Amino acid sequence: MRNRRLIWLVLFILILMGACSDGDPISYSDDIKPLLNKKCLRCHGGIRSLGGFSLLFPEQALAPTESGKLAIVPGKPAASELIARVKHHDPDLVMPQEGTLLTKDEIALLEKWIRQGAEFDKHWSYRPLLPSPPPSVKMNDWVKNDIDRYILDRMSKTGLTPNETADLSTLVRRLSFDITGLPPDVQHLHTLVGNDWAKEQIETIIDDLLASPHYGEHLAALWLDLARYADSNGYEKDMSRSIWRYRDWVIDAFNADMPFDQFTIEQLAGDLLPDPDKEQLIATAFHRNTMTNTEGGTEDEEFRTMSVLDRVNSTFELWQGTTISCVQCHSHPYDPFKHEDYYRLVAYFNNTQDADIDSEYPYLLEHSDSIKARMDERALEIHQLDSRYLGVKSSGDTKEKVRQLVFPRLFGDFADDFQSVLINSGGGFNNSAYNANNQKNKQYYLVFSDIDLDDIDGIRYHYFSRGDDALIEVYLDNLEGEPVLQTKMIEPAKKDWDWLTTSMMPQSGTHDLIFHFVNTSGDFRTGVVDLKEVELLRNNKPLDTKVRSLQDSLLRLYRSGILTPVMKDRTDLLSRQTHVFDRGNYLVKGDEVRAGVPQILNQNNAEVNDRLDFARWLVREDNPLTARVMVNRIWSHIFGEGLVSTPEDFGTQGALPTHPELLDYLAYHFSHDWNWSVKRLVKEIVLSATYQQSSKASPEKLELDPYNEYYSRGNRVRLSAEQIRDQALAISDLLNPKIGGKSVMPPQPDGVWQVVYNSDTWEAKKTEDKYRRGLYTFWKRTTPYPSMTAFDSPSREFCVSKRIRTTTPLQALVTLNDTVYIEAAQALGAFMEKTGKENLQEAIKKGFHKALLVDPDQQTVEVLEKLFYQANAPRPQLVSLRQETIKLDPYTVVANAIMNLDAFLTKS
Repeated sequence: MRNRRLIWLVLFILILMGACSDGDPISYSDDIKPLLNKKCLRCHGGIRSLGGFSLLFPEQALAPTESGKLAIVPGKPAASELIARVKHHDPDLVMPQEGTLLTKDEIALLEKWIRQGAEFDKHWSYRPLLPSPPPSVKMNDWVKNDIDRYILDRMSKTGLTPNETADLSTLVRRLSFDITGLPPDVQHLHTLVGNDWAKEQIETIIDDLLASPHYGEHLAALWLDLARYADSNGYEKDMSRSIWRYRDWVIDAFNADMPFDQFTIEQLAGDLLPDPDKEQLIATAFHRNTMTNTEGGTEDEEFRTMSVLDRVNSTFELWQGTTISCVQCHSHPYDPFKHEDYYRLVAYFNNTQDADIDSEYPYLLEHSDSIKARMDERALEIHQLDSRYLGVKSSGDTKEKVRQLVFPRLFGDFADDFQSVLINSGGGFNNSAYNANNQKNKQYYLVFSDIDLDDIDGIRYHYFSRGDDALIEVYLDNLEGEPVLQTKMIEPAKKDWDWLTTSMMPQSGTHDLIFHFVNTSGDFRTGVVDLKEVELLRNNKPLDTKVRSLQDSLLRLYRSGILTPVMKDRTDLLSRQTHVFDRGNYLVKGDEVRAGVPQILNQNNAEVNDRLDFARWLVREDNPLTARVMVNRIWSHIFGEGLVSTPEDFGTQGALPTHPELLDYLAYHFSHDWNWSVKRLVKEIVLSATYQQSSKASPEKLELDPYNEYYSRGNRVRLSAEQIRDQALAISDLLNPKIGGKSVMPPQPDGVWQVVYNSDTWEAKKTEDKYRRGLYTFWKRTTPYPSMTAFDSPSREFCVSKRIRTTTPLQALVTLNDTVYIEAAQALGAFMEKTGKENLQEAIKKGFHKALLVDPDQQTVEVLEKLFYQANAPRPQLVSLRQETIKLDPYTVVANAIMNLDAFLTKS
C-alpha cells in the first residue's frame, strides 16, 4: 500500500513539474522577435518609444515605462503590463493601437515566454561560429561531400529525394558558366581530358576552370556590383572617371586566390598598412567608387559627407549583411543598433582626404616603361644643370622623386593634406569651395610636409584673382601663434595670370609648411585666388629658367600617367571631429563621438581604433557575420539564390536561412580550415552531388518545393547580362579574351549618351575591342550600356547585393537586333555553312551543338530548316523609314534563332 502511494506521489510531482516547465523553451530571437517586429516595434522600437517603452534592447524592455509600470516582469506574465495591454478590452488602451491586434495564440506565446523567464537570446546571425559534425543520412551512396549530408537531411524531412546527376554535357556547360562566366571551350577540353569525357574527370575539369584567368573576371562581375564600380562619377554631370585599375586589381586578386581576409583589409585600409605598395593603394579605390558631384553651386562638404555615409552603408551591407543606412536618422527600427553607433562607424571613414573635388585627389599615378625612361632623362638633365638635385634618389616612390626634382616649386598635387581647397589635375589650387552663406568663416588649408627651408627667404605666387579680398597666411608646423608670412593677393592689373613675390625672414631646418587662405570679405567672387604654383625663394632668387623648363617637362610626363583615385588619411593637424547628426542632417551636429563598432557585434570587446583596426575586426574569428555573408554570396552566385534569400539583410527583418547548419558549416571552414580561400569554397560547392543534379523537375517536386529551397534538383537560372553577351561572342568565335585594361565602348544605339558638360563621346571602336567581355564595357552611371540594362544590370550608384531578374519584350528585341548579337549570328551562320558542306540539316546540327553543347532533336532540326527556307524566299519590297532594307543571310537567321532559345539564355 505504501509503495502504491509513493508511486502516485512521484507521478503527481512529475505531472506538476511538467506543468511548471511550460513545454518546450521559447526562443526570443526565433519565436518572439518576429512577432514583436510585426506588431509592436513601429511604436516601441528604434524610431519611436511611445510611453517610454522600447523593445529594441533588453535593458530598455525590462526598464520601467513612463507610467512607472514594468512592461515585462520575467517569470510573471500576470504582473507584466505588456500582457495586460494586449489583452485589454478598452479600445483606447489595448495594444497595438496601430495595425491588427494580437491573436490568442500570439498572446499565449508571449505569456509562455515571460513565464519561462523572458530570456533575450541573440539573433541567429550574431551567434558565434562553432564547428559541428554533419548529420548522418541514409543515402550515403549519393553523398559526395558534407554539403550533401546537410541537404539530404533537410530534404528527407519533406518527403523529397534528390535527382539523378545531370548529363555530362549539361554539367560541363553549367560548371563553365558558374566558374568562368563563359561557355566551355570544347577544343581545350578535348586537349585536357580527351575526346571521350567521363564523369570521373569532372574534378580535373573543375580544377582547370578554377585556374583559368576568366575565373577572376567572373567573380569580379559579382564584386563590382557590390563595390559600385563605374567609369563615371555620377550625379548630373556624371563625368568620366579613371578607376579601371581597381577593376583589374579585383580580377587579379580573385585569380591569385588572395585570402578573403587580406582581400578585405587591403580594400578598406591598404593605405594604412606599413609601407603599402602600389597594388595595396589601388585596392583602396574600393571606397573611391563613391559618387562625386561636380555641378556648379553644390556644396562640396555636403557631398563629401554623403560619400562617407555611403562607405559606412556599403561596408555593412557587403561584409555584415546589415541594413545600417536607416540608423543615419534614428536607431534601427528592428535590429539592435543605436543612432550613436552609426556615427561611431562614420568616424572610421571621416578622416580621409578626398573632398568631392573634380580632380579626384588624392590619387595614384602609374607610368609605362617608356614614360619612366623619359622621366629619367629629364631627371638626369636637371642633375646636370643644378648640382643641388644630385641627392634625389633615382629609385623609390615616383611621386616623391618628382616632388623633390621640382622643389622648391610647390604644387597642389604634391600636397600632403588640404581642407576645402580645390586641387586640379594640373597641380593648381584655389579656395573657391562654394558656400555663399558662410564663405568668410570657411577654413581653407594646404599642407606640405617635411619641407627643407634652409636659406628660404621669400615666396613667389603664380596667381590670378578677381578682387583684392584674398589673403594667404603661411604657418610652420602648426596653426598656433602668428603666421610667418601674410600676403594680400591683389587683382593683377592685366586681368591675367601674374607673379607676386613676398620676402620673409630667412628660415632653416625641415618643417611642415601650412598655407591658410583667408577670404576677408566673404564674397566668393572677390575673395578667391587661383594658384598654378608656389615657389620658395633661396636668397630671394627664382629658379634658373632652363631648370624650370626641364621641371615643366618632367611634370607633364608625370601627370600623363594612369590616374587611380585612392584613399589617404588626413594629417593630425587637419583631422576631423565626428558628431552625431540630428535626425541625419549633416548641418545639425550633436555630441562628438569616437570611432567604435556596435556592441552587439563586438562580443569580445576588441579595441577597434582606426580604419585598419576596423578592417581587421571585420575578419576576426569572433565576428561571425563576415564569413556567413560571403559564403551566402558565393552560394547565390552559383545557385542563383542564397541559403539566405536576402543577402543584404541578415537582421531580424531578413529571411531565415533555409539550411542554417549548412551555412555555419561552410562559414566556419571558409574562415578557419580553408584560410578564407574563395576558390576552395567554390570547389567544395561544385563538387557536391547537390550541385551536380539534373535540373529536371517532376510535377511532384514542383508542388512540394516550387522554388527549390530544398535542392532536390539543379537550379535553372537565366544567365546574367554580361554572360548572355559574352556567350554570344564566345560561341561565334568573336570573343576577344584579353584580360584587363581600359574600359571599352562597343556599338550602342545613337543618341543614348547625351553629352552636356564635356567633350566625352561614345566612340565605338571598329576593332577587336568591341568584342571584349561585358565586364570591360564603359559603365556610365546615368546611361548604362542599354543591352545590359535590358537584362537587369544596375547603374551602380549604390552597393547592389542582388540583381533582380525580369522578363520583358525588350530583352528579345536586344538579342534579336542588337549589333553584337547580329554580328555573332553572322559568324555562327558562316561556321554552319562551312561545316555543313551543303547539307542543311548537318549545318543546323553543327551550329546547335556549338551553341549548346548538345545535339538537337529531329523536330528542332525541322523547325530550323523551315526557318532557313523562309528566310531565303524572295520578299516584297519593304518601305523603310531609314531608306534602307537589310536582308540577312538565311544561315544568320537560323543562328540568330538558336541564340534566342531559352536553353541558350539559361543555365540548366
